Amino acid sequence: MDCKTIQFSRHAFERMFERAITPNKVEDILAGGEVIASYPHDTPYPSVLMLGFEEDLPIHIVAAKNDESGECYVITVYRPNPLSWSGDFKSRSSPR
Repeated sequence: MDCKTIQFSRHAFERMFERAITPNKVEDILAGGEVIASYPHDTPYPSVLMLGFEEDLPIHIVAAKNDESGECYVITVYRPNPLSWSGDFKSRSSPR
């Protein structure tokens, strides 16, 4: 995600603090992570779910971008639960 600037929601900051994920790590994932889902109808801006890693631990980021200004908004950040996601953390597991 090519971001001119990055804004973090309060929710994102709280989740990052709880999970010991730094703003620099989030910025790295926004710049080079993989988009694993798109939500083009989200408002006020389309958003995406991105996957990145810190060491070998996966991190998911939901972020939106204002294409006119280039500003990105980090909505939430979390470590996906291995029981709820596929082995590559790119898709939700089917219930067992």
